[in-house]
Amino acid sequence: MDKIYEQTMLFDFYGELLTAHQRSVYEDAVYRDMSLGEIAEERGISRQGVHDLIKRCDRILQEYEGKLHLVERFTRAKKTVAEIERLTFPAECVKDSDETADAKDMRDRLQTIRGLSRELLEAL
Repeated sequence: MDKIYEQTMLFDFYGELLTAHQRSVYEDAVYRDMSLGEIAEERGISRQGVHDLIKRCDRILQEYEGKLHLVERFTRAKKTVAEIERLTFPAECVKDSDETADAKDMRDRLQTIRGLSRELLEAL
């Protein structure tokens, strides 16, 4: 997993479990792409202090994921939904004026399945 993507996913899932100070510094580094020097200057702390704090946050977030596996489950659910979308895609292509009632019913059911899978993913 790309490091920035991994950091943002972990922060999205577990960021609220960090202290306000940790969360703020981590957001500056990861989301705002601020340098260690910029963060240090803005907060009146050393560059090394910022570096250590970010590393500590990375470790904390990794530990939460190691215990709870929320990002892993979410990623797996996204893949499953993508596969559902792939398998039900042909249903949208079958919009023929000569389609039978059974074919229309099947197309409607497949579209409902796609909609439900999207809702499930959004709920995560």
